[in-house]
Amino acid sequence: MLSAKSLFQEILDNDESFRLFCSIAASGESQGGWENARIAALVPQSERTLAPKIARHGADEDKHGRIFNALMRKRGLEPVEIPSGTDYTMLLERHGIGLAHEKLKDDRPLTVQDIVSYLAHSRVTEQRASEQMELLRKHFADHPDIGRAVKMISADEDNHLAYCHEELLRFASAGHGRAIQQTLRECAHAEIRIYRDVSLAVMAHMGRILGWRRAKAATLAVGIHAVYAYERAIGWRRMVSLKMPERRDALGGPAEAAPEFA
Repeated sequence: MLSAKSLFQEILDNDESFRLFCSIAASGESQGGWENARIAALVPQSERTLAPKIARHGADEDKHGRIFNALMRKRGLEPVEIPSGTDYTMLLERHGIGLAHEKLKDDRPLTVQDIVSYLAHSRVTEQRASEQMELLRKHFADHPDIGRAVKMISADEDNHLAYCHEELLRFASAGHGRAIQQTLRECAHAEIRIYRDVSLAVMAHMGRILGWRRAKAATLAVGIHAVYAYERAIGWRRMVSLKMPERRDALGGPAEAAPEFA
């Protein structure tokens, strides 16, 4: 019977599929680390108190990239080139989710509107990241090889999501509410399409590596399309709501070190 746990267990047990999974994850996290570091450096003077939190977000993402690379090294594996259709972060940027890299490579300060857009985009993508890591934590928190990494990354993603909620609510109370809601809706609808496309691409590559039969590959594809249909109809709403998190100031301190992985 196909399940999220059995599917990931199959990927985990094969060196080539595990290497591809970790390579994709490490690449995306490292890219997120660079983006947040640049945003932290370019925060406008009126919002400089946000800079340390954005920098902490970037440091966490860098740490996650190192963790995925360390998991590969632990099994004597080297990263592989990321197939273009599986590069979630690149596709997000190409579709206007997140601040353009050309802007981040410039030295001109960002605007308050840029920061609001960044936070709204992050609120959507961190929802996805938090849910994915929660699923892995549910099934693999006690796994001898990846359990510690899964729990650490999951906790970080929950903090990132809480931070986005809190800061967006602060900006909403300052008069940016309409812009925030419009950006959240646009980003959510774009993200669910990209997530569907990336999921199909990743599963196609995994199927070739693991030798899945056509029936199994087709079943997984149907499941991915079903998730997309649900998210397009009503599931996207969970990505655009805002509520004050139980944990306040979730990124108010330095990033937690991970010497056992890095």
